[in-house]
Amino acid sequence: MKQKDVTLNVHEVPPLSKWIIFSIQHLFAMFGATILVPFLVDLSPGVALVSSGLGTLAYLLITRGQIPAYLGSSFAFIVPIILAKTAGGPQAAMLGSFLAGVVYGIVALLIKGFGLKWIMRILPPVVVGPVIIVIGLGLANVAVGMAMYENAGAPSNELIYNPTYFSVAIVTLALTIICSVFLKGFFGLIPILIGIVGGYTYAFFMGIVDLTPIREAKLFEVPDFYIPFVNYTPSLDWEIALIMVPVAIVTIAEHIGDQMVLSKVVGRNFIEKPGLHRSILGDGIATMIAATLGGPHNTTYGENIGVLAITKVFSVFVIGGAAVFAICFGFIGKITALIGSIPSPVMGGVSILLFGIIASSGLRMLIDNKVDLGNTRNLIISSVIIVIGVGGAFVQVTDQLQIAGMALAAICGVILHLILPGKESSYGTNEMFELSEDKQQISG
Repeated sequence: MKQKDVTLNVHEVPPLSKWIIFSIQHLFAMFGATILVPFLVDLSPGVALVSSGLGTLAYLLITRGQIPAYLGSSFAFIVPIILAKTAGGPQAAMLGSFLAGVVYGIVALLIKGFGLKWIMRILPPVVVGPVIIVIGLGLANVAVGMAMYENAGAPSNELIYNPTYFSVAIVTLALTIICSVFLKGFFGLIPILIGIVGGYTYAFFMGIVDLTPIREAKLFEVPDFYIPFVNYTPSLDWEIALIMVPVAIVTIAEHIGDQMVLSKVVGRNFIEKPGLHRSILGDGIATMIAATLGGPHNTTYGENIGVLAITKVFSVFVIGGAAVFAICFGFIGKITALIGSIPSPVMGGVSILLFGIIASSGLRMLIDNKVDLGNTRNLIISSVIIVIGVGGAFVQVTDQLQIAGMALAAICGVILHLILPGKESSYGTNEMFELSEDKQQISG
């Protein structure tokens, strides 16, 4: 691939003063989304920051310091984590996340041995796109509930509508949209963070922010880690596995897309070297680290790819610096308390946009790959996936085992793709997995 004009190349070390500034810039780019996920699933934001930093460092090590990618909390696993926690508590959610990381490892081994074509056969754009749409639309009620109600998550007949909450959500949403559209450069990369800060300020003046926990918090404090064999004893639950594992397959397809975008931005073929198998393995190890500490699933972040594209600073040392800062932030009690004091309508306002973007990105995958929804086969597959996923359909296998929602939608999509005739129409242009013929077998 053609090498791009660069400010700092992948293995260049910046001067210390610039190093700190460049790393903090990446920290800001990922911060808003990374703390939003634990907020939504009731996990510790401090743990999320620590696991994000450690996961990124592990990823850099596994990819031999050749891919400048930052890993943060994944939105795709919000609903599965909520379902797993409901079914078996936080320990079940952590076990499910760990199993998802194991799936990443297995897929990495298969790619090392057999190349990429088998993934393309199982997960064409006509399956992956609608499942991503389901991920976004499945979270719509969560976002709107936080935006409108004082007691979001309560039974529908007990919900308490609060116009002040809704005004906070609208102000937050408006600020985030304005920043996304009109701000350029560095500030254009952190619209989520700006929206949260602006919404928080408005909420404070509306009297719904409690600063007491911030005043009482210690400056340095160990996050609420949730560690196996220390805080709980893990036990395998097939119901939890079936909730989490199918989503991992879809996020792996997203990961491949991220690597292709990153390759184009940097001007190096990361699919070939250090190899997609190393990148996926690094993502899986990062997820297992997060699950071991009690944090949400990790994934490569498009926000940070955007920072790379604008700044042309591709140094892995800058990414590593951002990871170290994230770990340090996780141990600052005042910051964790500040995050915890953010009112739910602020997060609700941001989530309305973010979850919509997730759904839209699934639609974009269909468009970018030129998938013809006028084709009856493609229309059937996408329609079944969306209705089953958004509608909340489930299959009760046993009293304890249930395949539900997003997982069932993904499984149905794969099965329909494999059994219906005319598979060639489902791949579109194959841009999601586009490789030249001599690169189909990934070398180590």
